[in-house]
Amino acid sequence: MFFEYHISAPRADFYDITSKVRETIAKSGITDGIAVVYCPHTTAGITINENADPDVVRDLLIGLDKAFPDRAEFRHAEGNSSAHLKTSAVGSSATIIVNGSKPVLGTWQGVYFCEFDPPRERTFFVKVVRGE
Repeated sequence: MFFEYHISAPRADFYDITSKVRETIAKSGITDGIAVVYCPHTTAGITINENADPDVVRDLLIGLDKAFPDRAEFRHAEGNSSAHLKTSAVGSSATIIVNGSKPVLGTWQGVYFCEFDPPRERTFFVKVVRGE
């Protein structure tokens, strides 16, 4: 099963899409397998991280900004090279085990769409594949 979702990202942030992943798995009817969450953009990504304390997302954004600041020597004409670097570090997808029609996530884990070049209207995909 393959599902497409759209997200409005007005600011650089980690947008919690865990409910969409759960919804997709439920709609798929697949009880055991894997779900792949994929972002087809070069300045946005997908990650799994803590979703209990919002300060974690804040700290991740601060850390990424410090690790990948804008630099005068960047040549990319759009001026968003730091967003490309953050996306390369975070990655464009996450694979999640599906067991009993539910994603196997830790107690504190959530799935996030990571926007690094706002404001944007974005798309992400979730594909659920049946296991053996």
